This record gives sequence, C-alpha cells and structure tokens, in this order.
Amino acid sequence: MFLVKPKETVSMHTRDGVRLDADIYRPDSNEQFPVLLMRQPYGRAIASTVVYAHPSWYAAQGYMVVIQDVRGRGTSAGNFQLFAHEITDGEDTVNWVANLPGSNGKVGMYGFSYQGMTQLYAAITKPPALKTICPAMVGYDLYTDWAYEGGAFCLQTNLAWAIQLAAETARLRQDKPAYQQLSAAARNLPLHNPEILKNLAADSFYHQWRDNPQPNTYWEQLSPKTHFQDVDLPMFHIGGWFDAYLRGTMNLYQEMAGRSQYRQQLLVGPWTHLPWGRKVGEMDFGSEAMSPVDRMQICWFDQFLKDKNTGLLDEVPVWLFEMGTNMWQGFPNLNTSNQKSYYLSSTGLASIREDEGSLSLQASKVAVEDVFVHDSWRPVPSLGGHAGLPAGVFERSHIDCRSDVLTYTTEPMTDNLYLAGETKVEVWCKSDRSHYDLCAVLSEVYPDGKVYNLAQGYLRCQQESSQNTFTKRAMLPRGAVQRTIALQATCVCIAKGHALRLSFSAACFPAYSMNLDQDSGTNMDAEIITMTVKSGGSFPSRILLPVVPPSK
Repeated sequence: MFLVKPKETVSMHTRDGVRLDADIYRPDSNEQFPVLLMRQPYGRAIASTVVYAHPSWYAAQGYMVVIQDVRGRGTSAGNFQLFAHEITDGEDTVNWVANLPGSNGKVGMYGFSYQGMTQLYAAITKPPALKTICPAMVGYDLYTDWAYEGGAFCLQTNLAWAIQLAAETARLRQDKPAYQQLSAAARNLPLHNPEILKNLAADSFYHQWRDNPQPNTYWEQLSPKTHFQDVDLPMFHIGGWFDAYLRGTMNLYQEMAGRSQYRQQLLVGPWTHLPWGRKVGEMDFGSEAMSPVDRMQICWFDQFLKDKNTGLLDEVPVWLFEMGTNMWQGFPNLNTSNQKSYYLSSTGLASIREDEGSLSLQASKVAVEDVFVHDSWRPVPSLGGHAGLPAGVFERSHIDCRSDVLTYTTEPMTDNLYLAGETKVEVWCKSDRSHYDLCAVLSEVYPDGKVYNLAQGYLRCQQESSQNTFTKRAMLPRGAVQRTIALQATCVCIAKGHALRLSFSAACFPAYSMNLDQDSGTNMDAEIITMTVKSGGSFPSRILLPVVPPSK
C-alpha cells in the first residue's frame, strides 16, 4: 500500500481544441506507475463511487488514477452529445495520460454504464498505450442492448436517465427553473409522461431514440459493435442479473471469448445497475453478494499492467453468482447447448386460477387455448426485474393472480434444479389485433405460496391480417403463430420443494412503452386486445431452461 498525494486537477486539449478537465490521484512515490483511466459524464468528483472504491484506494494500490469529465460535462468545455465524441476524445485522452509525469506508459480503463461505454469507444482506434479494459454493464449494440428490448422501447430506464442528463445540462447552462423541474421529476420516479423532456430538453437524445424505433443506420453509426470487429484486448466483463444492460455485457463477452487471443473474464453478480450489494429488491443474497469487483480489478490490472503472476490465468474465466445457494460458481465457458424443455399445458383457465396452467417435461397431446384480455386503462404493471425501477427481486403473487396474466407452474421440485445461462420461450399465440406485446416472467414459487421473479423478457409483435374495407382497427388475425421471447440470463438453484412458474402478460408498464395502435389517428380510444396462447397437440409451447449439473 502507498500513501496518496493530494488530488490535483489538470487539463488537456483534444485534437479539435476542446479542453477536458480531470482529477489525478497519485501514489506518494517517485516511481513510475501504470495509469487507470475513467471517463464519465456525471461530474468527476463522483468517480462512480456508487459501485467502486474511491480513486484514492486504487492509487494506494500503486496506480495513477485519472478521472475525467467528458466533453461538455462537469467542468470540461465543449458540447455534450451522447456518445458522439467518445472515440476520438477517448483516443486523445489515452495518449495524454500515457505521457503524464509519473506514468510508465501503460493504461487500463475501468467504469460502468456510460463509463463502461467510453472504454469501448476508446479501444476502437487501438491506441498502443491502452493495454486492457474492464467494461461493466454496457450496451454493445445500443439498439438491442440499451434502448429497445424485443422491439419495445425501454421506457422507464431511458426516461429516468434522460431526465438525469437533462437536469445536469440545465445546471451547467445556469437554467435554474429547468433544473428545479427536472430534478424534482428525477426524484419522483416512476414518471410515466415524458412531456417534461419535450418542454425542457428539446435536444435530449431521448427524442432521437424514440424517433428511431427500428434498427437502422442511426444505431449502426452510434453503436460500439459496428466499429469493434478488429479490437482485441484482455477484457474483464462485469454484469448483474437484474441490470438493464446485461444483454450488452453478455453479447460483448460471447463475441470476444469466441475470437480473442487474450483472456476474457466474466463476472455476473445478483445486482441491479446500482448498487452492487447483498440486498437486491426484497431479497438479501447474503455476504457473498457484496461486491468483489475492486479487489478483482486490482488483481486484473496487476496481471496485465504490472506483469505480475497473480494466479489469475490459472482460474476459470467465468464467475457467476448462483442465487438460491448464494455462492459464486466458476465455469470454463458459457454453455449454450444445455437447454431443457418444459412444456405448457392448461385446462383453459390459466388466467383465472394459478393452479390451472402447468409446466412439465412431457408435452400434452391435447391442444388447449388460454384467452386473456389486455386493457390499456389498467395494464399489467412492471415490478422489479431488470427493466423496472426499482429493479431486482420482488414478491409478485398479487400480479400473477390478475385475470390478464397467464401462469404455468411446475410441480414442486423433487431435487434441486440448477440453471445457468440464457432462457427462451417459444409460445404459440394469436391476437385480435395486428399489433400486440408479450411479456414473459420466470419466477420461483416458494412452499408458502410466495412468488419471486428470476428473469423476464419482452417482445413487440406485428402480424399480417386480413384486410377490412371499413377500418384497419377491425382487422381479424390469421391463425396462431410461434413467437420466441428471449429472457434475461440467470444463474439460480431452485430448491427441492420449490416450483418454477412462467407468467405471460400483454404489458409490463411503465418498464416498456405501451403498444398503442398508430392507425387509430387520435389514439383516443382505449386499447382492448384479446390474446390467445395455445399449448399442447400441434402447438408445443415451451420454455427452454439452461439446466446445468450441480456444482461440486
């Protein structure tokens, strides 16, 4: 451990002459040290301490730590445009910190969320000094991993983030009325109405994201994935089972693990986006769930920036927190071929009684229809998971007993069931409208009847319908079609005596935007959608679970 010198504030200029300000934390020594860089938009004094140790702790481990305000944020000059300048500014910053007095020329980066994204953008130009990165909770493809899920806009998380950034922009512009209104809105989430952004933040990225509801060139140009194909570095990937951006973390890890010549390490805890601790929603996962990330990152940086033999390379590269046993489990890789099918069956009353729909290993030979009605005036509410605010694990039996929610439940387990990986649902369904949504939630049912969510997925559906001369709103659908819903990855032990449940609804609001009929003109009429889920016979609706052997 080193003593740490008082923080110093320094500035650099980008290639186009914009001043960027940073705080530097140095060990109190005349030695030269590797540099750990974090680039963030929230005011550098915060330094992501909502999830990481303070930069002075990292400096005490023998590193120069540089926390920089990105362009147009904090005290840095220039205009902030979401992700627009992070490739060139990131490259310029890496080159700058590598040549600071006291630097040995080797640079690593760390940080989560936007601070994770700035690592990916900085790596795109492959600056020679950048030796490794530790991106946490990132969107690799911004459309599918961040802004939209299954084609539906992630309303609550994106709106909350947009309000936060807009409030900071108003503060920097000294617009006190706008700042006060936006700050008040941010403190009173969930907020269902984005009108405040139209009125007070006309230049917010939020409007661009809503105006581009399909993957297109806008998303391609903005996404790190488009530019990352020949980047290769040792990378430490960090995620959370209830983080809204786990899809990006997993997709980036899978791609890099498949093509990189360097070590790719993955750590996924039972966490939401923040904080990273033992209490996640209503569930306490115990002391093992407290974040090991700071010590693991120092081990990682010692290996790749100080060339120490830390023993890291002798360990398996994948570490997943197994909920239920509440222990970390190591894996050599993420196995994607371990899916086991549980088939839906029903009496046709799965929307009325929770014991009328079942999940079993054998498909029923008899086809049955479960019908439920979605009413936009009383949509099924979001509760926890990865897309709601607050996120995490919550008791949801009061939602499952709604008549607009279908439930399918296994018998109590006769042995522990271990799951690790991605889950998907293949469901045969139809609707009396050409547009509808499907939300699938996987939960654990306890012997006392309490139900706790594990993973969820969402899909926006559009289907061809027969034409009607008089009105598109009266179009009748064709027969049932098979839809595939990808659920958030998970790792859990379902204890003996507990059961698994799959729940379906046609909304999860306000986590996801409502699927309203854009052909209705004024949108003044309530949306009433009749949904049918078919199971058994020629309609083998099922959930595919990532079953793994018990850990030794």
